Amino acid sequence: MKIYKVDGTLVSTNRIAMMEHKPLLVVREKEGGTPMVAVDPIGCKEGDWVLCCGSSAARDATGVKGYPSDLTIVGIIDKWGDAADGNSSS
Repeated sequence: MKIYKVDGTLVSTNRIAMMEHKPLLVVREKEGGTPMVAVDPIGCKEGDWVLCCGSSAARDATGVKGYPSDLTIVGIIDKWGDAADGNSSS
């Protein structure tokens, strides 16, 4: 798993039927990093720090066998580190 920050929603009106209508979000590993598209089966919003899995785990995490995903959000991070040492996600 990797940590990403949600940049925003990606709108795609045409999709293959297997993709259903699961939301797609644009995420980045770090500021200025390459934007990637992740499937969001859990309901994230812009600015959230999230945990993502890739490869076959990404397909399994969508809950649909054979779903065509390379990156799926599996959790929203509430905080990490100790707020006292300045390493929190806020």
